[in-house]
Amino acid sequence: MTSHSPSLQGNSGHPLSSFETMPDWLFYIPVVTYYILLGLRYGDLCLPTAANPRIETGGLCGESKSGILDLAGSVASQWIAPYVTVTTSTKDYERALESMKKKGLTLPAVVKPDIGCNGSGVKLIRTYEELADILAAFPRGVKLVIQKLIPYRHEAGLFYIRHPDRPNGIISSLTYKDIPTLTGNGRDTILSLLRQDPRASLLLDVYTPRLKDRLEEVLPEGQTLDLVFAGNHCKGSIFRNGKDDITPALTRRLDEIMKDIPDFHFGRVDVKFDSVESLREGKNFEIIEINGIGSEATHIWDSKTTLREAYATQFHHYHEAFLIGAKKRKEGWKPCPLFYGFRLWFRQRDLIASYPLND
Repeated sequence: MTSHSPSLQGNSGHPLSSFETMPDWLFYIPVVTYYILLGLRYGDLCLPTAANPRIETGGLCGESKSGILDLAGSVASQWIAPYVTVTTSTKDYERALESMKKKGLTLPAVVKPDIGCNGSGVKLIRTYEELADILAAFPRGVKLVIQKLIPYRHEAGLFYIRHPDRPNGIISSLTYKDIPTLTGNGRDTILSLLRQDPRASLLLDVYTPRLKDRLEEVLPEGQTLDLVFAGNHCKGSIFRNGKDDITPALTRRLDEIMKDIPDFHFGRVDVKFDSVESLREGKNFEIIEINGIGSEATHIWDSKTTLREAYATQFHHYHEAFLIGAKKRKEGWKPCPLFYGFRLWFRQRDLIASYPLND
């Protein structure tokens, strides 16, 4: 298996980290414990939700993806991939076409739930027949985002932090999200190729469900097959630490963009970009999503990252979230009420369970 990497540095010899397949509940026990201790120290478990006070729960859970993008001013909006929204109903296809026409959106495009996480329900649509089918595959009354498919092959997550009492922000993490591929040899089936690969063989339960109709297909020699579309670690993408490519030029550019989103101080900005060289210069990228305090500095999922380093990163970022939340509280902003946050989390969980399998 290979990956479409934006640089020549890969993870050869490191198919998975020591904790990559650890159950979520087990991995996050120290993180949740640390979060609770911070909440007790600051007197409010929900204090980080005030870090991005114009976003529901600060982006911890249940927030609207389009609602965050809608906050962008004239500067930031130039860097965001065009999108429209539609709520599934008996006339959703017609309304989707009308909205796309007004926005100048054409196919191919990406459809994703307005409320969700980890790439759940994200679908690539190439034809209008697929658009109709995908809209019908979602439950009724679900708000969806239809977004321009960015032609750039590469994707990255940029974690942005700006304290409200400081003039400029920083990029605390840069993660490359590589699409894993198989290359055919004209003899072996897709399932056989998956089983032969050092990484994919350990993640068959991740890759085989979306390839179930093609597992016995023999790939022609030299032909490649993308194993995933959504750039999410838990869906099978390969994450690599790109900290060496955080430059002053990229930081200045992202700072300029994020300052044009009112009261946004903490979260991850997911972008598609042309090349590492242009990204380092703060050029030739488009934002596909902005995530709040519920997002991670995803470089921790680089297979070379140690468990100690992963926890140190998590602890640092949550401490920053509490610090910023405390400063925003002094400005008069109020954190999200605890029980309201739980209600939104349960709602998000139920919605995600109803979405079709992502691409």
